[in-house]
Amino acid sequence: MADLVRIERDSDVARVTLNRPELNNALSAELIEQLRAAFESIAKDTAIATVVVAGEGKSLCAGADINEMRKAGDYSREDNIKHALPLARMLSALDRMPQTTVGRVQGPIYGGGVGVVAAFDIAIGSSDATFCLSEVRLGIVPAMISPYVVRATGPRTARRYFQTAEVFDAEEAKRIGLLHDVVSHDALDDRIAKLLKQLKSAAPGARAAAKKLAGDVAGRAIDEALVAETAQLIADTRAKPEAREGLTAFLEKRKPSWS
Repeated sequence: MADLVRIERDSDVARVTLNRPELNNALSAELIEQLRAAFESIAKDTAIATVVVAGEGKSLCAGADINEMRKAGDYSREDNIKHALPLARMLSALDRMPQTTVGRVQGPIYGGGVGVVAAFDIAIGSSDATFCLSEVRLGIVPAMISPYVVRATGPRTARRYFQTAEVFDAEEAKRIGLLHDVVSHDALDDRIAKLLKQLKSAAPGARAAAKKLAGDVAGRAIDEALVAETAQLIADTRAKPEAREGLTAFLEKRKPSWS
């Protein structure tokens, strides 16, 4: 099996690089499987607090492998479901990682690539990146990526771009919520390095709990049940070693052990 995904570890940071540059990291079945395995493996590694995902070559991910999609047109319904599930599972694995995930976004990002960007916790984009939810041009729909794109952009914006298949730039991607920051291509790595430094100031366990918290409370009514759950959560976290270390470091005017 070709090495389509590179994993490098540096202290508490794992770097995952899509390594199919000759096809702009198009999502073949093999690449999807290797990405899922990488995300699931890193998710179990408690020594890793942050995951940076990048693409070799000019694009992070230009979408689906069109040649494989063409073959799917002749599949039975059951075979088409089997063909679609690996992408859905890979995106779910990325989304469920307890670590902070950071996307280094560059080049043309189409279809499934937009779903990958939407699943990152933090997405930093190059000013020359372009985006397109192109599925309807091919007579299909952005099914597996839709939960992540709708969550990132909101349903009304998703309705527009799901239907028009417009190409839009990095600034528009930032405006609608797909990207958090836009910088020049040459400044991408510096911006991510600054972000990693900022993340170092936060306790890894607290970061993972805070990430889960955002998903747990999203869309819920602020009722007595939610009030009670959040009070219980802060009570539980205050009793953990990280909280004791953080508070002690603050009072002693020193950096905490994880910084």
